[in-house]
Amino acid sequence: MPPITIQTSVKASPAQAWTCFTSPEHIVNWNFAGDDWHCPSAVNDLRVGGRFSWRMEAKDGSFGFDFEGVYEEIIPNALIRYVMDDGRGVQVTFKETSTGTLVTETFDPESENPIEMQRDGWGMILENYRKLVDDTFIR
Repeated sequence: MPPITIQTSVKASPAQAWTCFTSPEHIVNWNFAGDDWHCPSAVNDLRVGGRFSWRMEAKDGSFGFDFEGVYEEIIPNALIRYVMDDGRGVQVTFKETSTGTLVTETFDPESENPIEMQRDGWGMILENYRKLVDDTFIR
């Protein structure tokens, strides 16, 4: 299956967008797909070969999982490439624009769920990220 790409524009510099994307204190505030989910913990060893583990759970406790992987390439404020524990790859880029930063996330889909469901789920998470960045840096 071909990779899926999603994007958002944030009203912040690449450095500010990067901080919100990579700092555990921010990750826990955007890494969930809906209002009935949350991210109670995030551990992020942001270096090549470093591991990350972000917990996603339904707020009612009915389901949860750890989103985990290893970083393969990091260019601060510009690029993150990682491989999830199931072997799928992800690339995130941060590109400065005239109004802020364009964040583009490209990921290998899994085979259990429809492509649209995966695009929508990752898209909702990226929308939460956009709201957090804009709320943090637009005052």
